[in-house]
Amino acid sequence: MNKEKLILQLLELFRRYGYEGATLSKISQFTGLGKASLYHHFPGGKEDMVNAVLEYSENWLEEKILKPMRAQNNPSDRLKEMCARVNELYQGGEQCCLLGVLLLGEARDLFHEKIKNSLKLWIEAIAEVLVEAGIEEQIAREQAEDAIASIQGALILARGLDDLEPFQRTLRQIKELCYKL
Repeated sequence: MNKEKLILQLLELFRRYGYEGATLSKISQFTGLGKASLYHHFPGGKEDMVNAVLEYSENWLEEKILKPMRAQNNPSDRLKEMCARVNELYQGGEQCCLLGVLLLGEARDLFHEKIKNSLKLWIEAIAEVLVEAGIEEQIAREQAEDAIASIQGALILARGLDDLEPFQRTLRQIKELCYKL
């Protein structure tokens, strides 16, 4: 099995079960690899696995969201593209956020700085686009934080209600704001 495929399986597993719920036997069963093979790929065990998943997620965020947000096209178009990629990332609201799941329990202490960094980069990218669109810097920062908070809250609500509409509505509202820029 190639490493990227393994990391994608681990991403799904940690999204589903969290850090504490993803036991080595569950990881082995989910990936089809024995414990020895898992330790071959990840000598530091489960913590190394999550670090690899977070690195993959950071790269995805950079390539699919942050890099396009830094493009030179219209700020409104960049925010709409971000919404499309966010919809893809969370499969229309069906998938929970790995970062949110890893902020629970002991995982928070282990991975907090990486998660904090990813969220800050995303907020900064949105804020920069909003400033470019003519919004005052402090207000842009607050609106960027509000956008991330809305997305994350909508994911929880969509999963808790078994209804994807809150997530879809949140993305539509962010896109509607784009038309006002």
